[in-house]
Amino acid sequence: MSASMSSRLHPGLLALALGGFGIGLTEFSITGLLTDVAGDLGVSIPAAGGLVTAYALAVVVGAFTVTLLLVGRPPKVALEILLVLFVVGNVLCAVGPTYEAVMAGRVVAALCHGGFFGIGAVLAARLVTPERQASAIALMFAGLTVANVLGVPAGTALGHRFGWRATFVAVAVVGVIALAGIALAVPALPAEPTSVSEQLRVLARPAVVVACATTALVFGGLFGAFTYIEPLLRDVTGYGSSAIPWLLVLFGLGLFAGNLLGGRLADRDADRGLITFACLLPFATALVALFSGSKPLVALALFLMGAIGFATVPALQIRVLRHAGTATLIASSANIAAFNLGNAVGAQLGGVGIGTGGGPVSPVWIGAGISAVGALVAAISIAGERRRRAPRAGLAVRTEPSETR
Repeated sequence: MSASMSSRLHPGLLALALGGFGIGLTEFSITGLLTDVAGDLGVSIPAAGGLVTAYALAVVVGAFTVTLLLVGRPPKVALEILLVLFVVGNVLCAVGPTYEAVMAGRVVAALCHGGFFGIGAVLAARLVTPERQASAIALMFAGLTVANVLGVPAGTALGHRFGWRATFVAVAVVGVIALAGIALAVPALPAEPTSVSEQLRVLARPAVVVACATTALVFGGLFGAFTYIEPLLRDVTGYGSSAIPWLLVLFGLGLFAGNLLGGRLADRDADRGLITFACLLPFATALVALFSGSKPLVALALFLMGAIGFATVPALQIRVLRHAGTATLIASSANIAAFNLGNAVGAQLGGVGIGTGGGPVSPVWIGAGISAVGALVAAISIAGERRRRAPRAGLAVRTEPSETR
């Protein structure tokens, strides 16, 4: 890569971030429209909530199946196929006349989620020099965090003003723009020289399994606490319903800031960055519970929890890529599946806390405990690796000068 290229932002990263923004919109916007969706489709609100659950499960399935189907294709082509799938799924949601049709659209859109972020992370790392790979990955994930900060409130407002289907139309348009951006700005890099069998074998590597388990635990704790934050803020802290969206925006700002900070620190030392933030996360989460009786302090704690939690993202993705060797696609996508699986399990365990009489604060304590286990796993695995071999410089993701011209 030339010096001039390494000193400025690669436009392909912005296209990847825009795709991540669209995917974040389609995943989260529906949560603010469930009542409208349920009324229009003639189903109960819990049934409408099934559209959220089905999406999460389809992300896990698609991270493995769809990614494997794309092995051997150049990453640019793979991402274009995934975004076409994404647009089709959202159009189906926008025009589907029945609950079943909308459910099918949600599943189709979700199938591209894991592959897009998995392949996109590998591609982002190939667009920059080795010392900037974590920041490049962080920039791609920044689109997802911006969707939480700005896109979801805007999508919810659009759906309330023009009908919930308008939100899916808008998301499909974002997908088309992202597709055009990738077609124009992402270079045509060669495919990974690996087969499907080689990609599958990497999933059996203990280091990859441990890295994905760490991701699931860290984010299971974070979102196990966050899933039930609304009743805590309302019933324990005493915030009114009008203040809740602004507090969620504050949490989203924490995600955005932490993600970019984590990328910069992971560029210097991914292992140290991961241990630092993973160990801080249980304490930041516990602060939300401890300060739940104070409006200003719980708002600050909520921001810190989001910032510290998402500061682990670049380092978590870097570790998986490092251990995957040349079979990075399925390992990277598996880590995205681990994010979503951890979120689902963490939310379920938080619900158990409420269901057994623990009250709205109990999911936060449970989340702190889960993330503490994740920090312990990260620390033990990294210490073991350092005993076995000297730290390696950079990633096992190959960057050739000809690829970025």
